[in-house]
Amino acid sequence: MLRQRADRVGSKWWGRSKLFHQSSIRADWAVKSVPERLRSRADPVRTGEGTTVSNTDDPISTTLPRRELGRALRDAREGAGYTLEHAAALMEMGKASLGRLERGELEKVKTLYLEALCKLYGIEDRSDELKAIASDFGSKLWWHSTRNLLDPVFRTYIGLEAGAEKLSILQSLVVPGLLQVAAYIRAIEQPYFDSDTAEDVDRRVKVRQRRSAILTRSQQPVQLDVILTEAVLRTVVGSKKTMSLQMRHLADTSTRDNVRIRILPFSTGFPVKAIPTPYTIMNFPQKGSRPGEPSVVYAENIIGSIFYQDDKDVLRFREIYDDIWNVALDEGKSREMLRHAARRCEQ
Repeated sequence: MLRQRADRVGSKWWGRSKLFHQSSIRADWAVKSVPERLRSRADPVRTGEGTTVSNTDDPISTTLPRRELGRALRDAREGAGYTLEHAAALMEMGKASLGRLERGELEKVKTLYLEALCKLYGIEDRSDELKAIASDFGSKLWWHSTRNLLDPVFRTYIGLEAGAEKLSILQSLVVPGLLQVAAYIRAIEQPYFDSDTAEDVDRRVKVRQRRSAILTRSQQPVQLDVILTEAVLRTVVGSKKTMSLQMRHLADTSTRDNVRIRILPFSTGFPVKAIPTPYTIMNFPQKGSRPGEPSVVYAENIIGSIFYQDDKDVLRFREIYDDIWNVALDEGKSREMLRHAARRCEQ
């Protein structure tokens, strides 16, 4: 029947939405939902295809294969001249379902549906390629076992983080999660999960530590650039002993070829026309001769987190990052400052 649907019809680049998803998750703080009294006040925000979501929406998970497939299908649909409504009607499926497929939000895609869409859009020559991408949907990834521990949107962040080629992190509040030591993680997490058992806390610590494997893996470790404000070094998290361990870990990790850490000292003031709030720029690798997935910016705020993927937004975040990077202390002086901070905590 699906093949017949495509037979009844004849044979642009993805208009990336400004907001990829908004959630109530803070990646490097505790993974905790926003209280209901705050959620009810969340303003709706505009996304692609004229849809609106808000902080009260259930978070949706996505991975790089889903995102890659969704972008390819949306490109093909727009290239064939179909609106989302028209294509959904011809496929005899809901507009919302097709939209979720294009946004990379469906966990499974039936082969017959994919073949029918390829025929509808006139890209039958790419059918095998797209089916191969879809076959990765079922891959069992380590963070899938954390469904009862972590919010779905945080798992989305982990999935994108794990697939990145380069991460550029600006952090003005706490040490980024990828670089946190166990004692620091516990001091961050425990106030938000006071009902957790000791076993639950241990599992949360292990999840965050396991993320850091992308820095030390033997094959293509992620390139990590980090800017920390001096406030991160001076804000005591846990105890002075914890801070000493954390500062030394940062200094030692920064000696790796794929990790660069720079400190923005208080004396610099505000080097750009913006207050440096936490965000991460994620760049993804090329797939053979095909370009990689478009870069994404993950920005945190007091009541939630936002993924930006509009080209102009990403470019602006990159420009701010580069401006701050250029005025921050170089890697050598930053390492020296980290070691000095560790010694100060030991006094």
